[in-house]
Amino acid sequence: MSFQVSIQPSRHSFQAEPDETILEAALRQGLSLPYGCRDGVCGSCRGKVLTGEFEHGKAQLEVLSDADRRAGFALFCCAQARSDLCIESREARSLADIPVRTLPARVHKLTRAAPDVMIVELKLPANERLRFLAGQYVDILLKEGRRRAFSLANAPHDDAVLQLHVRHVPGGQFTGHVFNTMKERDIVRLRGPQGSFFQREDSTKPMLLVAGGTGFAPIKAIVEHAIAEESQRPMHVYWGGRGRADLYLLKLAQQWPLLHANIRFTPVLSDLPTEAQWDGRTGLVHHVALADHTDLSDYQAYVCGSPAMVAAARQDFLARCDLPADEFFADSFDFAADTLDAIDAPTHLNTRLDPHE
Repeated sequence: MSFQVSIQPSRHSFQAEPDETILEAALRQGLSLPYGCRDGVCGSCRGKVLTGEFEHGKAQLEVLSDADRRAGFALFCCAQARSDLCIESREARSLADIPVRTLPARVHKLTRAAPDVMIVELKLPANERLRFLAGQYVDILLKEGRRRAFSLANAPHDDAVLQLHVRHVPGGQFTGHVFNTMKERDIVRLRGPQGSFFQREDSTKPMLLVAGGTGFAPIKAIVEHAIAEESQRPMHVYWGGRGRADLYLLKLAQQWPLLHANIRFTPVLSDLPTEAQWDGRTGLVHHVALADHTDLSDYQAYVCGSPAMVAAARQDFLARCDLPADEFFADSFDFAADTLDAIDAPTHLNTRLDPHE
């Protein structure tokens, strides 16, 4: 038997099972309550239960005193519902709600998704979690103050392991390390979350999401977050690559429209060998999106890829399709030279390309 939990002041609600914590239930359904360690240690998830019955679970007295408990306060990472509840807690809906943190992480798994794409899964210490908005990125901190930025490819509710999509850049010191010498259980340091590229959840407009190459990572996070929230906003995802190997999670993306009626997915290849078997769309990915959407006046657009692709998409979407300038959001993957004159991983401009910001 599940219980309904309503949140004040947002008036959002979700279902909580008896064997899961209130925080786990909220995150599972795409609602971002405050939290830090998720283990009853830091107190970041402290909130008030206004009505209903619950158990405190493993909350410790040093973090939640008897006086706090008598006043109705709880640690939502520990508390479990025993009836329908009304709780008081602030939800993270903007950059200002989420602190930027520096944390160690262990390489949990390395998966070669394509000849030049590695999926890196990072696991934080047991008592730590990173709060972020779908679409944001983290900086991997290197020696001598250098850093390399990678989008988080997982949705915020699925934060037990952080997923990065790393493309190998010839001559790149860090990406060369990822592909040649990095191994599971290695330790890295990261700082985040970073960037203003994230899903705007205060809108009900249809979403046009355009990705080039590993620009698919933050788009994947946005889509999976919307699915977790059971959002019914129409979403049309375009993913472009030179060859089929560049669409390294094609089967995953193809499943979205099969399972969710509000999602459409269009893969696009730009460099198609004559002998290749491909019955999909061809050309530049944003041109294909343009061909399908001549009027974007009532849309939001999320575009992630190379600077040239982002700039062209912005110009064409605004000028030719009447997309409002303040509804264009972009994560532009540029490439930075490190102190050894090697080309390395993408550095995110990660800005909302909007003259008002």
